[in-house]
Formats: sequence, C-alpha cells, structure tokens
Amino acid sequence: MSAQIPRPFLPTMSPSSAPVCDSSPDSDELHRKLQAKLAERSLKKQLAAIAEATQAEAWALLMERALAISPTPVALDQHLTDDQLALGSIYYQLAAADSEHVKGFLAEQYPSGIAQLPKACKVDYHSIQDCLMVQDFEEGDRRTLKKMCELASPTAAGRNWLYFTEVKLFAPLELQVLDRLWLLYSSGKFGFSVQRDLWLGVKQDWEKLWPKIDWKEGNHWTRYPGEFQWTLDAPKGHLPLTNQLRGVRVMEALMNHPAWSSPEA
Repeated sequence: MSAQIPRPFLPTMSPSSAPVCDSSPDSDELHRKLQAKLAERSLKKQLAAIAEATQAEAWALLMERALAISPTPVALDQHLTDDQLALGSIYYQLAAADSEHVKGFLAEQYPSGIAQLPKACKVDYHSIQDCLMVQDFEEGDRRTLKKMCELASPTAAGRNWLYFTEVKLFAPLELQVLDRLWLLYSSGKFGFSVQRDLWLGVKQDWEKLWPKIDWKEGNHWTRYPGEFQWTLDAPKGHLPLTNQLRGVRVMEALMNHPAWSSPEA
C-alpha cells in the first residue's frame, strides 16, 4: 500500500491553485501505473517515472512519493539509498511546478533543501546546497572548492587551491558530506564517489578516465568554465571538478581517501 499524504504536512489548497485532475477511468489507470513506477526498486526506473510526471495531476503523486522516501531532509551522515537519490529528481520536478500548493509543500517539508547537514562537520556547507538545489552547478562547483580549501587551512583558503597532502588530512565525514550533496542533487550522477567508481572501472588509468567524464578529448583539455557542462545533461562523473594544471596528485588523493572505505561510505 502506498503512503498517503498526511494532512498536517500540506497547506490548504485554494480552488485557483489546485491542479485540475481528470477522473476518467483512463486517467485513473495512468495514475496507478505512474504510482507503481515511482515505487520501483530500480533507481533508473524511478527516474524515468519522475520525468513523466510533468502534468499538474501528477504533482500529488510526486509529493506523496517524496513523503514516503523522507518526510524531512535526508541526513548526510549515512549512506544514501536509491530511493533517497530519486528524491533529488522529485524535488526538481516539484520546484518547477507552477503551483502555490506545491511551493507551500516544499517550504513546509524541505525549507532549506532536501539535505540535512551534520552538525559534526567542521565547515558549513549550506552555501553549496543553496546552489545545487536550484541546479546552479557552476557556482556549486566553485563553492565546493572554496569549502575544501577552508577545510584544509586558512592558507589554502587564501590561495584557493589544494595540495594533495592537505586532502589526505580531511576527516572522512567531510568528504562524504560533500559527495552526498552532489549525489543527492544529481540523483547519483555527480560526486567524488561516482568519479572514483569510474576510475576504478578503467583500472585507475587517468587517460581513459578523462574522456569518460568529458574533461579531456585527445590532447585537448576541456577549458574552464565555458567548455564544461553545468547541467544534468553532462556525462556521469563530470562534476565536481578538480584542477589538473598541477598534475593528478590532488585527484589521486581524493580517489584514494579513506572516506570511501569507512563504514559510512
């Protein structure tokens, strides 16, 4: 049985803001099929269903599904499930809805976004979430580097780039939270752990990884910022960026960090 939307979570809907629903048998059948797809175990199938839910009558199903996955922002101090990854796509669909009712739902349930940042973090990552929740991935990438530099040291924050030795000293939780922010708001498409999986998949061969994530083609490095893709249409693992002008050692330190082998990874 699918979860029902609890009354306390949803604002009262005025006639002018309420979606007009077709209650015909054909429409009911379409709703049942969409509801079943949204509850699929496969993340790929869930995302396909969410992409279909663009009509006003589907918003209620998306809100219902969001509440079933997580009625409060998702805690980033633990591993993300496929259902939680799907929440990012649901959030974007609802945020784009031209409905005061839906906007009220998001303001009530996820006022600062769908991620709950752990209090144990040494650095405040809310500014990154602010960008990712509106799909401003370019600014989110800049702020990711900025926060990593802040995490490293005041000196690193001043120069705005990292030594690989500084990356090695990051607490696992810090990198996990940064990674999960990107994972959550890309439905599993972007993140350091995604890049690591791809890197391991090509047997740690950098020259095979770069074209896979569209950072290099032949002898041509993708130029920052204009040649990078700052949307969800980018290849898997395209973001966040790590500067390669000083070689691969920072990227290598990220890929080999203990964060990915700790129990919470």
